[in-house]
Amino acid sequence: MVKLTGTFSKLQKINALVIGDFMLDRYTYGDINRISPEAPVSVLKVADEKMQPGGAGNVVLNLLSLGSNVTAIGRVGDDIEGEILLKILKQKKASVENIFIQKNYKTPLKNRYIAANQQILRVDFENVISLDDDLEKKIIKKIPEILSAVQVVAISDYAKGFLSDRLIRFVIDAAKKRNVPVIIDPKGNDFNKYKFADIIKPNLKEAYAAAKLGEKEDLDKVAKIILKKTKISNLLITRSQHGISLFSEDNKRKDFPVSSKEVKDVTGAGDTVLAMLCIAVANKLELEHACQLSNIAASIAIEHIGCHQITLNEFAKRLLEHDIENKIFDFSHLFALKKVLENKKFSLLALSSRPGLNTAVFRAIKNLSVDQSVIIYILDPKPDDDFVELLSSLNEVDFIILKNENLNDLLNEIIPEHIYVMKKDKPLKLKNHKDLVLEKFNEPALN
Repeated sequence: MVKLTGTFSKLQKINALVIGDFMLDRYTYGDINRISPEAPVSVLKVADEKMQPGGAGNVVLNLLSLGSNVTAIGRVGDDIEGEILLKILKQKKASVENIFIQKNYKTPLKNRYIAANQQILRVDFENVISLDDDLEKKIIKKIPEILSAVQVVAISDYAKGFLSDRLIRFVIDAAKKRNVPVIIDPKGNDFNKYKFADIIKPNLKEAYAAAKLGEKEDLDKVAKIILKKTKISNLLITRSQHGISLFSEDNKRKDFPVSSKEVKDVTGAGDTVLAMLCIAVANKLELEHACQLSNIAASIAIEHIGCHQITLNEFAKRLLEHDIENKIFDFSHLFALKKVLENKKFSLLALSSRPGLNTAVFRAIKNLSVDQSVIIYILDPKPDDDFVELLSSLNEVDFIILKNENLNDLLNEIIPEHIYVMKKDKPLKLKNHKDLVLEKFNEPALN
């Protein structure tokens, strides 16, 4: 497997367009301790409530949480739910000028009732009606200008009536003319409306429905039918606990297993995959790497109740757990480490590999690790491999950074609480990181 921390370091902030069905999610949390005297049903004693954008709104929130700029296109009703949805998106810094109010339309509201970390009931308020013709024309007129400022388009279809066949076709064709990739989270059993998109991302059930095959049929057969019908470049099928399967137009298949600590709720995991996929594709990563990153993102999302928006910091931590052998960082892989170390206290110990891992070095590491995390900075341009490997095997060592010509910039970003350098078999505490930058040019005197 590719060293994913290096791939992650290539992710830059992107400008994304999310177009689709926006809805409001309400989460009602409480405890169940008795049965109602009125009927044989449980009584939920409410402890807390929260609201957040759902559907395409959750895709927007995930992109924002991962550091992207997002322009949203959609509709809401002239109601309190629509007001709340827009207010939250604005607070999160999404561009919502192109989320329009449609009269006689009700903003979809999903009520989820949760007790003991389990969803016990969902109550939906919605009326599926088509996009108003005048509003459709207005949106189509705006799309070319919006596409000129974005690097990727996410179409989030929840079959609430907003995404008309005409609108979908216009978005795909207009994006193609500008070489902007289009990634679609589909709905329904007719994928012809998504023809010529770059990637379609159905779940397993949706894929079988679109291929009009029973679920006992081979998945490769399903993929072949969809690829032929839609003439898309890639089909990405999410398979719940079995991970992701990627099928290309030349009928090649690649499977990516998912690894999660604890599955609490799969709500919104597909939106998380879509968001990470958009970021990776916009950064021109290989699609296999994009799938691996999306899988890891989804593994975090499903460990939380309700729709969870992961952060770069959270993602970086999981990525380092996933690439467990990557305790060792060179300059090209420091982006993930920086994210993990944000707001975290740690000591940095600089040392040379020439004396080897002697008793003095081991004692210094052990003493420093009592109070906080320890990061080793290797001063040698070409350190002994056995020495580095032995250091990485120590539980007391959190991370190892190989010699870095941009050390000054690095230390300005990660800001160790304490900096030490091994001298004469003892850790010498330095006043500031500039002293270490100077010390590294005098390596023979360090030990």
